[in-house]
Amino acid sequence: MSRESGIPQGDFVGNRESDLLAATLVHLRALVGFDTRNPPRAIDTGGIFDYLSAQLPGFTLRVTDHGTGSVALHAVRGTPRLLFNVHVDTVPDSPAWTADPHTLRLAGDRAIGLGACDIKGAAAALLAVADATDGDMALLFSSDEEGSDPRCIANFLRGEHAYRAVIVAEPTQARAVLAHRGILSVRMDFAGRAGHASAEQGAADSALHQAVRWGDAALDFVAAHAQDRFGELQGWRFNIGVVQGGIKANMIAPSVELRFGCRPLPNLDTDWLLERLRTLREPLPSAFATTFRGPALPAGAAAQAEQRRELARQLAVGLALPPGPAVDFWTEAALFSAAGLTALVYGPGDIAQAHSADEWVALEELRQYATSIHRIVEHGQA
Repeated sequence: MSRESGIPQGDFVGNRESDLLAATLVHLRALVGFDTRNPPRAIDTGGIFDYLSAQLPGFTLRVTDHGTGSVALHAVRGTPRLLFNVHVDTVPDSPAWTADPHTLRLAGDRAIGLGACDIKGAAAALLAVADATDGDMALLFSSDEEGSDPRCIANFLRGEHAYRAVIVAEPTQARAVLAHRGILSVRMDFAGRAGHASAEQGAADSALHQAVRWGDAALDFVAAHAQDRFGELQGWRFNIGVVQGGIKANMIAPSVELRFGCRPLPNLDTDWLLERLRTLREPLPSAFATTFRGPALPAGAAAQAEQRRELARQLAVGLALPPGPAVDFWTEAALFSAAGLTALVYGPGDIAQAHSADEWVALEELRQYATSIHRIVEHGQA
């Protein structure tokens, strides 16, 4: 190990794959050093975006500030048809970290640092590949995937582009993922009438009783669909995350806020699902608002989703990317799919390590990812 860089030497030197890994780790050390936590998303066009831009000579660069820390860098060399997308924001670090989360550490076969797994490792590898080859290549770096109010991808897709397909980097253990669940986040309000708890109550008097009854009905409704499937994915994912309201035990609750999340299957009509959840029980909630809604991958109605998955499978096969199972977590690949691009998810790292204290990515997966992307670009498949 080099004392100056902390990057493994020796066995890693002497072949292309080892050189790519060494370069990836140099870039990863730099990227981890930038504080891009989201929230607070205190990110601008300098900092990490200055670094990314400086590593891409020969590319046409466009940096766009969408406001509130949402910054995108679109870098193009040649006339590529395939876009590589990766986000460079991270979740906040937890108090359980055992060392500075913004200093990359190498321990055995792991690189440890905030965002190393999700997903600065892929960003570093893409920089290494861009330097190691002169093939056509298109990159889209974004900074707002981890928090609320994402703008980068949606605004990019509103503009002009000539891409037919996109590979979105997220932790998939260097396997190509063709399908994942959608995501819904909803806020509901229930309204009652404040009063003394000794009084006889009707069904609509207590907002808290309404919320509890709705929650019970919602859990039964979700359980009734436990056998629904899309490929390897089965059932829905549903979670009541917040219930806030009421005043004290001897007062009837006049108001309650309830927040829930649901991760439906790709072939489920989410408009139907939301309306069913809103109207599960009388009295109806006084307010029902979707705070975040992301389509599944592949996006579209059942037949269209199947067609798009087949196109993504053909893309993965054509690029010789190892196949992986469908996943439960959501990615912005679904936004590209909804816009008509063939989209798949492929990146180093295990989702089990993402968002964790002492987050890490396996060096072998970094090597595999960098090597495969290099092959795609060098062979003109991008």
